Amino acid sequence: MRHLPSTLHHRDYRLLWLSILVSGFAANMIAVAVGWQVYSINGSAFDLGLIGLAEFLPLVLLALPAGQLADRLPRRGVVAASLAAQMVVAALLTVITLHGAHVLWPFLLMAFLTGASTAFGNPAGRALLPELVPVDLFEEAIALRSIAYQVSTIGGPAIGGVLFAVHEVSVYVVSVVLLAVGAACALLLTPRAAASLGEAPGLESLLGGIRFIRDTRVLLGAITLDLFAVLFGGAIALLPLYAKSILHTGPVGLGVLRSMPAVGALIGAVILTRRPLGGRAGEKLLLVVALFGVSTIVFGLSRSLWLSALALAFGGFVDLFSMNIRSTIVGLATPNELRGRVNSVEGVFISASNELGAFESGVAAALLGATTAVVAGGIVTIALALVWPKVFPEVAKIDRLEEVSPAATQEALAVD
Repeated sequence: MRHLPSTLHHRDYRLLWLSILVSGFAANMIAVAVGWQVYSINGSAFDLGLIGLAEFLPLVLLALPAGQLADRLPRRGVVAASLAAQMVVAALLTVITLHGAHVLWPFLLMAFLTGASTAFGNPAGRALLPELVPVDLFEEAIALRSIAYQVSTIGGPAIGGVLFAVHEVSVYVVSVVLLAVGAACALLLTPRAAASLGEAPGLESLLGGIRFIRDTRVLLGAITLDLFAVLFGGAIALLPLYAKSILHTGPVGLGVLRSMPAVGALIGAVILTRRPLGGRAGEKLLLVVALFGVSTIVFGLSRSLWLSALALAFGGFVDLFSMNIRSTIVGLATPNELRGRVNSVEGVFISASNELGAFESGVAAALLGATTAVVAGGIVTIALALVWPKVFPEVAKIDRLEEVSPAATQEALAVD
């Protein structure tokens, strides 16, 4: 224990971290198996897109009620219930697989149910973190949470593929076990502060997270910067095109490219657990966003597989710092009674940037060509980092992240 990061000395955080790790492995294992089975039905990439859409829709439809739920019920119970629902989905996928998995609609239904359970669980899970660790360890806690995400993102698909090759059903059985462990860990948590019931349910209460982000410019600036940076600077959706038509590599090369952002992010998260950001956090946020744009330009111009892989890894590395700063600001600047609703709105922003970013990349590549579209996106991202201090000076002025607090936020609002 003496050699572990300070945050892992806290029992509750260890339980939450384990829950995130095992549930992340389960989700990524299931994604590999479902993707293979769905594509095998009709050999259609469009069907894969429908699965993604079915998972995304519940997030948009349920974001506000999910945030309200996270602020009115014990958050550990909401997280456990979400993981239990995912266990049911994995069990149903086992049944579907045993019956041959020859039609698409059951997978679409399971994807929708997965999206719904995730939509309800994520705001509560993210809102739990400030209740489990002291403020001075919050930044490290975010970095360790990222390690759990990235390890499961890298290892989950590989293990899921092996299990699926051994026996199709085994991947779902193992996922049920992992999700059960995650749910049990969530139930064993003992948060320091319970979520407040707050005001009675109603439209005003439901929109509380939106109002708070709108009125709190440091939050609005940090969240929208991430939204636009990923929207314009992301090139992940074009990796199959780059792999086949520009870099002239095969499926193995594509797999390497896809894994590189997670590898870079994992390295960044490990560094942050050992060396916190310190002061001038706002300026560092703008710097890493600009560097993300640079990495996008390098990737767009590269004709070498390994240079492209390094550019993607560097992009994942600096994006991890951006995510860490944004998540820390959101977690510490938001009052406990609003954290569920604010996190649900932030989740929509994050998912929208990924989904809309993929759409924007495809449209821009079709109109301008892939290289021009990617390079232009990187240039726009750098421009955003240069312009943001003028639009949101509150973000650029952030010094040490641990100094961000609901009290400081309310004081800033009162001054405005």
